[in-house]
Amino acid sequence: MTSRIENVLQVAFSILTLCTALNFAQAQEHPNVIVIITDDQGYGDLGITGNPHVQTPVIDQFATESVRFNNFYVSPVCAPTRSSLMTGRYSLRTGVRDTYNGGAIMASNEVTIAEMLKKGGYTTGVFGKWHLGDNYPSRPSDQGFDESLIHLSGGMGQVGDITTYFKGDTSYFDPVLWHNNQQEAYQGYCSDIFADGAIQFIEQNKDAPFFCYLSFNAPHTPLQVPDEYYQKYKDIDPTSGFEGDNRPFPEMSEKDKEDARKVYAMVSNIDDNLGKLFKKLEDLNIADNTLIIFMTDNGPQQRRYVAGMRGRKGNVYQGGVRVPFYVKYPKAFAQNKDIETLSAHIDVLPTLADVCKVDLPINRQLDGKSLLPLIHGKTVDWANRSLFFYWTRRYPELYYNMALQKDGYKLVGKTNYNAALEDFELFNLKTDPYEQNNLVLEDKAKATALKTELDGLYNELITSENLINQPRIVVGSKAENPIFLNRNDAGGERGIWNQEEIYGTWKVRIEEGHYNIRMKFIKPVKAGGRLYLEANTLVKQQTNSQDNVDVLELKNVYLPNMDCDLLTHYAIDGKHIMPFWVEFKRIN
Repeated sequence: MTSRIENVLQVAFSILTLCTALNFAQAQEHPNVIVIITDDQGYGDLGITGNPHVQTPVIDQFATESVRFNNFYVSPVCAPTRSSLMTGRYSLRTGVRDTYNGGAIMASNEVTIAEMLKKGGYTTGVFGKWHLGDNYPSRPSDQGFDESLIHLSGGMGQVGDITTYFKGDTSYFDPVLWHNNQQEAYQGYCSDIFADGAIQFIEQNKDAPFFCYLSFNAPHTPLQVPDEYYQKYKDIDPTSGFEGDNRPFPEMSEKDKEDARKVYAMVSNIDDNLGKLFKKLEDLNIADNTLIIFMTDNGPQQRRYVAGMRGRKGNVYQGGVRVPFYVKYPKAFAQNKDIETLSAHIDVLPTLADVCKVDLPINRQLDGKSLLPLIHGKTVDWANRSLFFYWTRRYPELYYNMALQKDGYKLVGKTNYNAALEDFELFNLKTDPYEQNNLVLEDKAKATALKTELDGLYNELITSENLINQPRIVVGSKAENPIFLNRNDAGGERGIWNQEEIYGTWKVRIEEGHYNIRMKFIKPVKAGGRLYLEANTLVKQQTNSQDNVDVLELKNVYLPNMDCDLLTHYAIDGKHIMPFWVEFKRIN
Protein backbone atom coordinates (compact mmCIF):
# COMPACT_ATOMS: atom_id res chain seq x y z
CA MET A 1 0.00 0.00 0.00
CA THR A 2 2.82 2.39 1.00
CA SER A 3 4.69 1.58 -2.20
CA ARG A 4 1.60 2.38 -4.28
CA ILE A 5 1.21 5.75 -2.52
CA GLU A 6 4.89 6.53 -3.09
CA ASN A 7 4.48 5.72 -6.79
CA VAL A 8 1.47 8.05 -7.06
CA LEU A 9 3.36 10.83 -5.29
CA GLN A 10 6.36 10.32 -7.54
CA VAL A 11 4.18 10.54 -10.65
CA ALA A 12 2.49 13.65 -9.31
CA PHE A 13 5.86 15.22 -8.54
CA SER A 14 7.08 14.40 -12.06
CA ILE A 15 4.00 16.00 -13.58
CA LEU A 16 4.45 19.08 -11.41
CA THR A 17 8.11 19.30 -12.41
CA LEU A 18 7.20 18.97 -16.08
CA CYS A 19 4.53 21.66 -15.80
CA THR A 20 7.00 23.96 -14.04
CA ALA A 21 9.57 23.34 -16.77
CA LEU A 22 6.99 24.01 -19.49
CA ASN A 23 5.91 27.23 -17.78
CA PHE A 24 9.55 28.29 -17.48
CA ALA A 25 10.15 27.46 -21.14
CA GLN A 26 7.07 29.43 -22.12
CA ALA A 27 8.22 32.38 -20.05
CA GLN A 28 11.63 32.25 -21.73
CA GLU A 29 9.96 32.18 -25.15
CA HIS A 30 7.55 34.99 -24.25
CA PRO A 31 9.37 37.64 -22.23
CA ASN A 32 7.50 40.08 -20.04
CA VAL A 33 7.18 43.47 -21.71
CA ILE A 34 7.18 46.90 -20.08
CA VAL A 35 6.81 50.01 -22.25
CA ILE A 36 7.51 53.26 -20.38
CA ILE A 37 6.63 56.54 -22.05
CA THR A 38 6.71 60.03 -20.56
CA ASP A 39 4.71 63.05 -21.66
CA ASP A 40 6.38 66.16 -23.14
CA GLN A 41 9.82 65.13 -21.86
CA GLY A 42 12.17 66.28 -24.59
CA TYR A 43 15.36 64.67 -25.79
CA GLY A 44 17.39 67.01 -23.59
CA ASP A 45 15.58 66.31 -20.32
CA LEU A 46 18.00 63.59 -19.20
CA GLY A 47 21.47 63.57 -17.76
CA ILE A 48 22.66 61.06 -20.33
CA THR A 49 21.72 63.37 -23.20
CA GLY A 50 23.94 66.16 -21.87
CA ASN A 51 21.71 68.11 -19.48
CA PRO A 52 23.89 69.27 -16.55
CA HIS A 53 20.92 70.12 -14.34
CA VAL A 54 18.31 67.37 -14.38
CA GLN A 55 19.03 64.47 -12.04
CA THR A 56 18.08 61.15 -13.66
CA PRO A 57 20.53 58.56 -12.31
CA VAL A 58 18.14 55.62 -12.75
CA ILE A 59 17.26 56.35 -16.37
CA ASP A 60 20.88 57.22 -17.15
CA GLN A 61 22.06 53.89 -15.75
CA PHE A 62 19.26 52.09 -17.57
CA ALA A 63 20.39 53.71 -20.84
CA THR A 64 23.99 52.56 -20.39
CA GLU A 65 22.72 48.99 -19.95
CA SER A 66 20.44 49.14 -23.01
CA VAL A 67 20.43 49.14 -26.77
CA ARG A 68 20.23 52.85 -27.58
CA PHE A 69 18.51 53.92 -30.78
CA ASN A 70 20.06 57.33 -31.39
CA ASN A 71 18.07 58.24 -34.48
CA PHE A 72 14.57 57.52 -33.18
CA TYR A 73 11.47 59.56 -34.01
CA VAL A 74 7.87 60.09 -32.95
CA SER A 75 5.04 62.42 -33.96
CA PRO A 76 5.17 66.10 -32.92
CA VAL A 77 2.33 65.68 -30.38
CA CYS A 78 0.99 63.06 -28.03
CA ALA A 79 -2.15 61.32 -29.33
CA PRO A 80 -0.68 60.71 -32.81
CA THR A 81 2.48 59.30 -31.21
CA ARG A 82 0.47 56.99 -28.97
CA SER A 83 -1.72 55.65 -31.77
CA SER A 84 1.37 54.89 -33.88
CA LEU A 85 3.09 53.28 -30.91
CA MET A 86 0.09 51.08 -30.18
CA THR A 87 -0.60 50.00 -33.79
CA GLY A 88 2.60 50.21 -35.85
CA ARG A 89 0.76 52.54 -38.24
CA TYR A 90 0.80 56.22 -39.08
CA SER A 91 -1.77 57.89 -36.87
CA LEU A 92 -3.95 59.09 -39.75
CA ARG A 93 -4.64 55.47 -40.69
CA THR A 94 -6.05 54.91 -37.19
CA GLY A 95 -8.40 57.90 -37.25
CA VAL A 96 -6.25 59.93 -34.85
CA ARG A 97 -5.59 63.38 -36.30
CA ASP A 98 -5.46 65.76 -33.32
CA THR A 99 -5.04 65.89 -29.56
CA TYR A 100 -8.60 67.18 -29.06
CA ASN A 101 -11.23 68.71 -31.39
CA GLY A 102 -12.72 65.20 -31.61
CA GLY A 103 -9.55 63.96 -33.28
CA ALA A 104 -8.01 61.84 -30.50
CA ILE A 105 -10.29 58.82 -30.80
CA MET A 106 -8.67 55.73 -32.29
CA ALA A 107 -10.86 53.48 -34.42
CA SER A 108 -11.90 50.32 -32.61
CA ASN A 109 -10.92 48.18 -35.60
CA GLU A 110 -7.26 48.95 -34.92
CA VAL A 111 -5.19 46.16 -33.35
CA THR A 112 -3.05 47.36 -30.47
CA ILE A 113 0.08 45.92 -28.90
CA ALA A 114 -2.15 44.85 -26.01
CA GLU A 115 -4.56 42.97 -28.28
CA MET A 116 -1.70 41.36 -30.17
CA LEU A 117 0.08 40.17 -27.02
CA LYS A 118 -3.14 39.18 -25.27
CA LYS A 119 -3.89 36.85 -28.16
CA GLY A 120 -0.44 35.37 -27.55
CA GLY A 121 -1.23 34.60 -23.91
CA TYR A 122 -0.17 37.82 -22.20
CA THR A 123 -1.96 39.60 -19.35
CA THR A 124 -2.08 43.32 -20.11
CA GLY A 125 -2.30 46.54 -18.10
CA VAL A 126 -2.09 50.29 -18.72
CA PHE A 127 -1.28 52.90 -16.10
CA GLY A 128 -1.40 56.64 -16.73
CA LYS A 129 -2.23 58.39 -19.97
CA TRP A 130 -4.23 56.68 -22.74
CA HIS A 131 -5.47 59.60 -24.89
CA LEU A 132 -6.93 57.43 -27.65
CA GLY A 133 -10.61 57.56 -26.69
CA ASP A 134 -12.44 57.95 -23.39
CA ASN A 135 -15.60 56.06 -24.34
CA TYR A 136 -16.68 52.70 -25.69
CA PRO A 137 -15.46 51.22 -27.99
CA SER A 138 -12.05 52.98 -27.83
CA ARG A 139 -11.13 52.70 -24.14
CA PRO A 140 -8.13 50.61 -23.03
CA SER A 141 -10.49 47.83 -21.91
CA ASP A 142 -11.97 47.76 -25.42
CA GLN A 143 -8.52 47.66 -27.01
CA GLY A 144 -6.94 44.68 -25.27
CA PHE A 145 -6.09 45.79 -21.74
CA ASP A 146 -7.14 43.56 -18.85
CA GLU A 147 -6.47 46.29 -16.31
CA SER A 148 -6.49 50.05 -16.72
CA LEU A 149 -5.79 52.90 -14.33
CA ILE A 150 -5.96 56.12 -16.32
CA HIS A 151 -6.99 59.74 -16.46
CA LEU A 152 -9.17 60.96 -19.32
CA SER A 153 -8.29 62.99 -22.43
CA GLY A 154 -4.89 64.53 -23.01
CA GLY A 155 -3.99 65.54 -19.49
CA MET A 156 -5.06 65.79 -15.89
CA GLY A 157 -6.52 69.22 -15.20
CA GLN A 158 -7.62 69.59 -18.82
CA VAL A 159 -11.26 70.04 -19.76
CA GLY A 160 -11.64 66.47 -21.02
CA ASP A 161 -10.58 65.01 -17.69
CA ILE A 162 -13.86 65.78 -15.96
CA THR A 163 -12.82 64.41 -12.55
CA THR A 164 -9.70 66.60 -12.17
CA TYR A 165 -10.42 69.79 -14.15
CA PHE A 166 -12.11 71.66 -11.31
CA LYS A 167 -9.21 70.89 -8.93
CA GLY A 168 -7.19 73.58 -10.73
CA ASP A 169 -3.67 73.92 -9.35
CA THR A 170 -3.95 70.66 -7.38
CA SER A 171 -5.19 68.40 -10.18
CA TYR A 172 -2.10 66.15 -9.95
CA PHE A 173 -2.67 65.46 -6.26
CA ASP A 174 -5.30 63.17 -4.66
CA PRO A 175 -7.11 62.71 -7.99
CA VAL A 176 -10.21 60.81 -8.95
CA LEU A 177 -9.04 58.41 -11.67
CA TRP A 178 -10.65 55.72 -13.78
CA HIS A 179 -9.82 52.19 -12.65
CA ASN A 180 -11.26 49.57 -14.99
CA ASN A 181 -13.74 52.19 -16.24
CA GLN A 182 -15.00 53.14 -12.78
CA GLN A 183 -14.21 56.36 -10.91
CA GLU A 184 -11.99 55.84 -7.87
CA ALA A 185 -10.42 58.34 -5.49
CA TYR A 186 -6.66 58.07 -4.88
CA GLN A 187 -4.28 59.67 -2.41
CA GLY A 188 -0.92 61.05 -3.44
CA TYR A 189 0.85 62.42 -6.51
CA CYS A 190 -0.23 61.17 -9.91
CA SER A 191 3.15 59.78 -11.08
CA ASP A 192 3.52 57.88 -7.81
CA ILE A 193 0.00 56.48 -8.18
CA PHE A 194 0.56 55.27 -11.73
CA ALA A 195 3.95 53.72 -10.93
CA ASP A 196 2.55 52.00 -7.84
CA GLY A 197 -0.33 50.63 -9.92
CA ALA A 198 2.13 49.24 -12.46
CA ILE A 199 4.25 47.65 -9.74
CA GLN A 200 1.21 46.02 -8.16
CA PHE A 201 0.14 44.70 -11.57
CA ILE A 202 3.61 43.21 -12.11
CA GLU A 203 3.55 41.55 -8.69
CA GLN A 204 0.17 39.99 -9.40
CA ASN A 205 1.21 38.66 -12.82
CA LYS A 206 4.85 37.73 -12.27
CA ASP A 207 4.33 34.01 -12.95
CA ALA A 208 3.17 34.35 -16.57
CA PRO A 209 3.97 36.70 -19.45
CA PHE A 210 2.61 40.23 -18.96
CA PHE A 211 2.56 43.50 -20.88
CA CYS A 212 2.70 46.63 -18.73
CA TYR A 213 2.22 50.02 -20.41
CA LEU A 214 3.38 52.68 -17.93
CA SER A 215 2.43 55.96 -19.54
CA PHE A 216 3.28 58.88 -17.25
CA ASN A 217 1.31 62.10 -17.81
CA ALA A 218 4.29 64.07 -16.46
CA PRO A 219 6.03 66.36 -17.19
CA HIS A 220 3.05 67.64 -19.21
CA THR A 221 1.37 70.82 -18.04
CA PRO A 222 0.05 71.83 -15.58
CA LEU A 223 3.53 71.77 -14.05
CA GLN A 224 2.66 70.46 -10.59
CA VAL A 225 5.18 68.55 -8.49
CA PRO A 226 5.71 67.64 -4.82
CA ASP A 227 7.65 70.37 -3.05
CA GLU A 228 10.45 68.01 -1.98
CA TYR A 229 11.37 67.62 -5.66
CA TYR A 230 10.96 71.28 -6.52
CA GLN A 231 13.35 72.23 -3.72
CA LYS A 232 16.14 70.38 -5.55
CA TYR A 233 15.89 72.78 -8.48
CA LYS A 234 14.47 76.04 -7.16
CA ASP A 235 17.81 77.86 -7.26
CA ILE A 236 19.28 76.59 -10.54
CA ASP A 237 19.77 78.64 -13.69
CA PRO A 238 18.72 76.30 -16.56
CA THR A 239 20.73 78.37 -19.05
CA SER A 240 24.03 77.87 -17.21
CA GLY A 241 26.57 75.09 -17.66
CA PHE A 242 26.81 75.28 -21.45
CA GLU A 243 29.92 77.46 -21.75
CA GLY A 244 31.94 76.46 -24.80
CA ASP A 245 28.99 74.53 -26.27
CA ASN A 246 28.53 75.86 -29.80
CA ARG A 247 25.22 74.14 -30.42
CA PRO A 248 22.15 76.39 -30.80
CA PHE A 249 20.42 77.15 -27.48
CA PRO A 250 16.92 78.66 -27.21
CA GLU A 251 16.52 82.03 -25.56
CA MET A 252 14.73 81.47 -22.25
CA SER A 253 12.53 83.98 -20.44
CA GLU A 254 12.23 83.97 -16.65
CA LYS A 255 9.01 81.99 -17.04
CA ASP A 256 10.80 79.46 -19.26
CA LYS A 257 13.46 79.05 -16.57
CA GLU A 258 10.88 78.51 -13.84
CA ASP A 259 9.03 76.03 -16.06
CA ALA A 260 12.29 74.15 -16.61
CA ARG A 261 12.86 73.89 -12.87
CA LYS A 262 9.43 72.34 -12.41
CA VAL A 263 9.87 70.01 -15.38
CA TYR A 264 13.21 68.77 -14.06
CA ALA A 265 11.61 68.18 -10.67
CA MET A 266 8.81 66.17 -12.29
CA VAL A 267 11.37 64.14 -14.27
CA SER A 268 13.34 63.39 -11.10
CA ASN A 269 10.15 62.08 -9.51
CA ILE A 270 9.67 59.78 -12.51
CA ASP A 271 13.27 58.65 -12.18
CA ASP A 272 12.72 57.67 -8.53
CA ASN A 273 9.57 55.77 -9.44
CA LEU A 274 11.40 53.84 -12.14
CA GLY A 275 14.03 52.98 -9.57
CA LYS A 276 11.31 51.36 -7.46
CA LEU A 277 9.93 49.49 -10.47
CA PHE A 278 13.31 48.15 -11.59
CA LYS A 279 14.09 47.03 -8.03
CA LYS A 280 10.79 45.15 -7.91
CA LEU A 281 11.76 43.23 -11.05
CA GLU A 282 15.02 42.21 -9.38
CA ASP A 283 13.25 41.24 -6.15
CA LEU A 284 10.80 39.07 -8.11
CA ASN A 285 13.70 37.50 -10.03
CA ILE A 286 12.15 38.34 -13.40
CA ALA A 287 14.43 41.17 -14.55
CA ASP A 288 16.47 39.04 -16.96
CA ASN A 289 13.38 37.86 -18.81
CA THR A 290 11.71 41.26 -18.99
CA LEU A 291 12.02 43.50 -22.04
CA ILE A 292 11.82 47.18 -21.07
CA ILE A 293 11.46 50.14 -23.40
CA PHE A 294 11.93 53.75 -22.29
CA MET A 295 10.90 56.59 -24.59
CA THR A 296 9.13 59.95 -24.64
CA ASP A 297 6.22 61.05 -26.81
CA ASN A 298 7.51 64.29 -28.42
CA GLY A 299 9.73 67.28 -27.82
CA PRO A 300 9.47 69.71 -24.90
CA GLN A 301 6.50 72.04 -24.72
CA GLN A 302 8.54 74.90 -23.23
CA ARG A 303 11.88 76.44 -24.25
CA ARG A 304 14.87 74.72 -22.64
CA TYR A 305 17.90 72.61 -23.46
CA VAL A 306 17.17 70.16 -26.27
CA ALA A 307 20.73 69.16 -27.27
CA GLY A 308 20.98 71.93 -29.84
CA MET A 309 18.11 70.71 -31.98
CA ARG A 310 15.70 73.10 -33.65
CA GLY A 311 12.07 73.32 -32.59
CA ARG A 312 10.03 71.73 -29.83
CA LYS A 313 6.66 70.04 -29.28
CA GLY A 314 4.26 70.48 -32.17
CA ASN A 315 7.04 71.13 -34.67
CA VAL A 316 8.39 68.83 -37.39
CA TYR A 317 11.94 70.06 -36.85
CA GLN A 318 14.21 67.65 -34.96
CA GLY A 319 13.53 69.12 -31.54
CA GLY A 320 9.86 68.26 -31.86
CA VAL A 321 10.18 64.68 -33.10
CA ARG A 322 13.51 63.13 -32.10
CA VAL A 323 13.40 61.41 -28.71
CA PRO A 324 15.43 58.95 -26.62
CA PHE A 325 14.63 55.27 -27.14
CA TYR A 326 16.30 52.64 -24.97
CA VAL A 327 15.60 48.88 -25.03
CA LYS A 328 16.83 46.52 -22.35
CA TYR A 329 16.35 42.74 -22.39
CA PRO A 330 19.20 41.16 -20.41
CA LYS A 331 18.42 37.60 -21.45
CA ALA A 332 18.77 38.28 -25.17
CA PHE A 333 20.14 41.75 -26.04
CA ALA A 334 23.51 43.42 -25.74
CA GLN A 335 23.59 45.67 -22.71
CA ASN A 336 25.58 48.60 -24.06
CA LYS A 337 25.06 49.23 -27.75
CA ASP A 338 24.37 52.21 -30.01
CA ILE A 339 22.30 51.97 -33.20
CA GLU A 340 22.16 54.92 -35.59
CA THR A 341 19.65 53.51 -38.10
CA LEU A 342 16.51 55.59 -38.72
CA SER A 343 13.74 54.19 -36.54
CA ALA A 344 10.42 55.32 -35.08
CA HIS A 345 7.38 54.70 -32.89
CA ILE A 346 5.76 52.68 -35.68
CA ASP A 347 8.50 50.07 -35.22
CA VAL A 348 7.59 49.11 -31.67
CA LEU A 349 4.64 46.81 -32.44
CA PRO A 350 6.42 44.74 -35.14
CA THR A 351 9.51 44.53 -32.93
CA LEU A 352 7.51 43.18 -29.99
CA ALA A 353 5.74 40.70 -32.26
CA ASP A 354 9.15 39.46 -33.41
CA VAL A 355 10.69 39.23 -29.94
CA CYS A 356 7.64 37.75 -28.22
CA LYS A 357 6.89 35.29 -31.03
CA VAL A 358 3.29 36.34 -31.56
CA ASP A 359 1.45 36.91 -34.83
CA LEU A 360 1.34 40.35 -36.38
CA PRO A 361 -2.08 41.93 -37.04
CA ILE A 362 -3.38 40.97 -40.48
CA ASN A 363 -5.43 42.67 -43.18
CA ARG A 364 -3.91 46.11 -42.64
CA GLN A 365 -1.00 48.25 -43.76
CA LEU A 366 1.78 48.23 -41.16
CA ASP A 367 4.20 51.12 -41.58
CA GLY A 368 6.76 49.94 -39.03
CA LYS A 369 9.57 47.40 -39.23
CA SER A 370 10.99 45.01 -36.65
CA LEU A 371 14.11 46.40 -35.03
CA LEU A 372 15.23 42.95 -33.90
CA PRO A 373 17.65 42.35 -36.80
CA LEU A 374 19.36 45.65 -36.02
CA ILE A 375 19.58 44.75 -32.33
CA HIS A 376 21.26 41.47 -33.21
CA GLY A 377 23.72 43.19 -35.54
CA LYS A 378 22.39 41.75 -38.78
CA THR A 379 22.82 43.62 -42.03
CA VAL A 380 19.59 45.37 -42.91
CA ASP A 381 18.98 47.27 -46.13
CA TRP A 382 16.85 50.19 -45.03
CA ALA A 383 18.32 52.66 -47.49
CA ASN A 384 14.90 53.44 -48.96
CA ARG A 385 13.22 53.96 -45.62
CA SER A 386 11.41 57.27 -45.11
CA LEU A 387 9.44 58.85 -42.28
CA PHE A 388 6.52 61.26 -42.67
CA PHE A 389 5.78 63.99 -40.11
CA TYR A 390 3.02 66.57 -39.86
CA TRP A 391 1.18 68.59 -37.30
CA THR A 392 -1.71 71.01 -37.63
CA ARG A 393 -5.02 71.16 -35.81
CA ARG A 394 -7.98 69.07 -36.99
CA TYR A 395 -6.51 67.71 -40.25
CA PRO A 396 -3.16 67.92 -42.06
CA GLU A 397 -2.68 71.18 -43.93
CA LEU A 398 -0.73 70.45 -47.08
CA TYR A 399 2.91 71.63 -46.85
CA TYR A 400 2.35 73.45 -43.56
CA ASN A 401 4.44 71.99 -40.72
CA MET A 402 4.98 68.85 -42.78
CA ALA A 403 8.17 66.92 -43.48
CA LEU A 404 9.66 63.81 -45.05
CA GLN A 405 12.96 62.35 -43.83
CA LYS A 406 14.97 59.82 -45.83
CA ASP A 407 18.58 58.71 -46.24
CA GLY A 408 19.96 61.47 -44.06
CA TYR A 409 18.00 64.26 -45.73
CA LYS A 410 14.86 66.04 -44.58
CA LEU A 411 12.42 68.14 -46.60
CA VAL A 412 10.39 70.56 -44.47
CA GLY A 413 7.31 72.44 -45.58
CA LYS A 414 6.31 75.57 -43.67
CA THR A 415 4.46 77.07 -46.57
CA ASN A 416 1.29 77.07 -48.69
CA TYR A 417 -0.52 74.22 -50.43
CA ASN A 418 0.55 75.55 -53.86
CA ALA A 419 4.08 76.61 -52.91
CA ALA A 420 6.98 76.40 -55.31
CA LEU A 421 9.84 74.05 -54.50
CA GLU A 422 12.01 77.03 -53.52
CA ASP A 423 9.67 77.75 -50.61
CA PHE A 424 10.60 74.48 -48.88
CA GLU A 425 13.61 73.72 -46.70
CA LEU A 426 16.06 70.89 -47.35
CA PHE A 427 18.53 69.77 -44.69
CA ASN A 428 21.39 67.28 -44.79
CA LEU A 429 21.11 65.90 -41.26
CA LYS A 430 24.45 64.12 -41.48
CA THR A 431 26.35 67.38 -41.84
CA ASP A 432 23.73 69.72 -40.37
CA PRO A 433 21.94 67.93 -37.50
CA TYR A 434 20.64 71.25 -36.12
CA GLU A 435 18.83 72.17 -39.37
CA GLN A 436 20.49 75.53 -39.89
CA ASN A 437 21.45 75.42 -43.58
CA ASN A 438 18.70 75.22 -46.19
CA LEU A 439 20.00 73.38 -49.28
CA VAL A 440 16.84 73.50 -51.38
CA LEU A 441 18.35 75.83 -53.99
CA GLU A 442 21.57 73.85 -54.13
CA ASP A 443 20.05 70.40 -54.55
CA LYS A 444 16.72 70.71 -56.31
CA ALA A 445 16.90 67.11 -57.55
CA LYS A 446 16.98 65.75 -53.99
CA ALA A 447 14.24 68.16 -52.89
CA THR A 448 12.06 67.19 -55.84
CA ALA A 449 12.45 63.48 -55.12
CA LEU A 450 11.53 63.92 -51.46
CA LYS A 451 8.57 66.14 -52.31
CA THR A 452 7.26 63.57 -54.78
CA GLU A 453 7.38 60.89 -52.09
CA LEU A 454 5.82 63.23 -49.53
CA ASP A 455 2.96 64.00 -51.93
CA GLY A 456 2.27 60.31 -52.50
CA LEU A 457 2.24 59.43 -48.82
CA TYR A 458 0.14 62.45 -47.88
CA ASN A 459 -2.47 61.61 -50.51
CA GLU A 460 -2.55 58.01 -49.34
CA LEU A 461 -2.93 58.84 -45.66
CA ILE A 462 -5.67 61.46 -45.99
CA THR A 463 -7.85 58.93 -47.82
CA SER A 464 -7.57 56.39 -44.98
CA GLU A 465 -10.90 54.76 -44.18
CA ASN A 466 -10.68 55.53 -40.45
CA LEU A 467 -9.93 59.17 -41.19
CA ILE A 468 -12.74 59.67 -43.69
CA ASN A 469 -15.23 57.81 -41.52
CA GLN A 470 -14.23 59.12 -38.11
CA PRO A 471 -14.70 56.77 -35.15
CA ARG A 472 -18.02 57.20 -33.36
CA ILE A 473 -18.71 57.00 -29.65
CA VAL A 474 -21.43 54.44 -28.87
CA VAL A 475 -24.19 55.79 -26.64
CA GLY A 476 -26.45 53.29 -24.88
CA SER A 477 -24.19 50.25 -24.97
CA LYS A 478 -24.27 47.81 -22.05
CA ALA A 479 -20.48 48.14 -22.06
CA GLU A 480 -20.74 51.76 -20.85
CA ASN A 481 -23.88 52.97 -19.14
CA PRO A 482 -24.00 55.75 -18.10
CA ILE A 483 -21.64 57.44 -20.54
CA PHE A 484 -20.02 60.88 -20.23
CA LEU A 485 -19.23 62.87 -23.36
CA ASN A 486 -16.40 65.31 -22.64
CA ARG A 487 -15.10 68.35 -24.44
CA ASN A 488 -11.88 66.71 -25.58
CA ASP A 489 -13.92 64.59 -27.98
CA ALA A 490 -16.21 67.37 -29.23
CA GLY A 491 -15.73 68.68 -32.75
CA GLY A 492 -17.30 71.68 -34.46
CA GLU A 493 -15.45 74.93 -33.96
CA ARG A 494 -11.68 74.75 -33.69
CA GLY A 495 -10.18 74.87 -30.26
CA ILE A 496 -13.14 73.91 -28.08
CA TRP A 497 -11.86 74.20 -24.54
CA ASN A 498 -13.54 75.87 -21.56
CA GLN A 499 -15.47 78.56 -23.43
CA GLU A 500 -19.17 79.01 -22.65
CA GLU A 501 -20.36 80.23 -26.04
CA ILE A 502 -18.94 77.86 -28.61
CA TYR A 503 -20.40 75.43 -31.13
CA GLY A 504 -19.54 71.79 -30.57
CA THR A 505 -20.84 68.36 -31.53
CA TRP A 506 -19.99 64.74 -30.74
CA LYS A 507 -19.92 62.03 -33.40
CA VAL A 508 -21.99 59.25 -31.86
CA ARG A 509 -23.82 56.03 -32.63
CA ILE A 510 -26.98 55.91 -30.51
CA GLU A 511 -28.65 52.64 -29.57
CA GLU A 512 -32.43 52.75 -29.36
CA GLY A 513 -33.81 53.37 -25.92
CA HIS A 514 -35.07 55.82 -23.34
CA TYR A 515 -32.49 58.03 -21.67
CA ASN A 516 -32.03 60.41 -18.81
CA ILE A 517 -29.65 63.08 -20.07
CA ARG A 518 -27.77 65.40 -17.74
CA MET A 519 -25.74 68.42 -18.88
CA LYS A 520 -23.06 69.99 -16.70
CA PHE A 521 -22.09 73.62 -17.32
CA ILE A 522 -18.84 75.32 -16.40
CA LYS A 523 -20.69 78.10 -14.62
CA PRO A 524 -24.22 78.07 -13.15
CA VAL A 525 -26.89 79.17 -15.62
CA LYS A 526 -29.88 81.43 -15.08
CA ALA A 527 -33.52 80.36 -15.22
CA GLY A 528 -35.68 81.19 -18.22
CA GLY A 529 -33.61 79.64 -20.99
CA ARG A 530 -34.26 76.55 -23.05
CA LEU A 531 -32.23 73.33 -22.97
CA TYR A 532 -31.69 71.70 -26.38
CA LEU A 533 -30.68 68.27 -27.60
CA GLU A 534 -30.35 67.83 -31.38
CA ALA A 535 -29.69 64.49 -33.09
CA ASN A 536 -30.23 64.41 -36.87
CA THR A 537 -33.87 65.40 -37.42
CA LEU A 538 -34.80 65.00 -33.75
CA VAL A 539 -34.84 68.09 -31.55
CA LYS A 540 -35.76 67.84 -27.87
CA GLN A 541 -36.11 71.03 -25.83
CA GLN A 542 -37.52 72.21 -22.53
CA THR A 543 -37.72 75.44 -20.55
CA ASN A 544 -35.52 75.67 -17.49
CA SER A 545 -37.11 77.09 -14.34
CA GLN A 546 -34.14 76.49 -12.03
CA ASP A 547 -31.92 79.46 -11.26
CA ASN A 548 -28.18 79.41 -10.57
CA VAL A 549 -27.65 75.69 -11.22
CA ASP A 550 -24.83 74.05 -13.16
CA VAL A 551 -26.54 70.72 -14.02
CA LEU A 552 -29.75 70.46 -16.05
CA GLU A 553 -31.57 67.27 -17.06
CA LEU A 554 -33.84 65.94 -19.77
CA LYS A 555 -35.69 62.89 -18.44
CA ASN A 556 -37.09 59.86 -20.27
CA VAL A 557 -35.97 60.93 -23.75
CA TYR A 558 -36.63 58.35 -26.46
CA LEU A 559 -33.90 58.05 -29.11
CA PRO A 560 -33.91 55.59 -32.04
CA ASN A 561 -30.90 53.80 -33.52
CA MET A 562 -28.90 56.41 -35.42
CA ASP A 563 -25.51 57.78 -36.34
CA CYS A 564 -25.42 61.52 -35.81
CA ASP A 565 -23.47 64.60 -34.86
CA LEU A 566 -24.96 65.27 -31.45
CA LEU A 567 -25.50 68.91 -30.47
CA THR A 568 -26.50 70.14 -27.01
CA HIS A 569 -26.75 73.70 -25.73
CA TYR A 570 -28.57 76.07 -23.40
CA ALA A 571 -30.12 79.07 -25.10
CA ILE A 572 -30.67 82.24 -23.05
CA ASP A 573 -30.41 85.99 -23.69
CA GLY A 574 -29.25 85.38 -27.25
CA LYS A 575 -26.45 83.09 -26.08
CA HIS A 576 -25.92 79.41 -26.88
CA ILE A 577 -23.95 77.86 -24.03
CA MET A 578 -22.23 74.53 -24.60
CA PRO A 579 -22.20 72.02 -21.72
CA PHE A 580 -18.93 71.04 -20.08
CA TRP A 581 -19.99 67.39 -20.27
CA VAL A 582 -23.13 65.45 -21.17
CA GLU A 583 -24.18 62.25 -19.40
CA PHE A 584 -26.48 59.71 -21.08
CA LYS A 585 -28.01 57.04 -18.87
CA ARG A 586 -30.06 54.45 -20.70
CA ILE A 587 -33.02 53.48 -18.52
CA ASN A 588 -34.51 50.66 -20.62
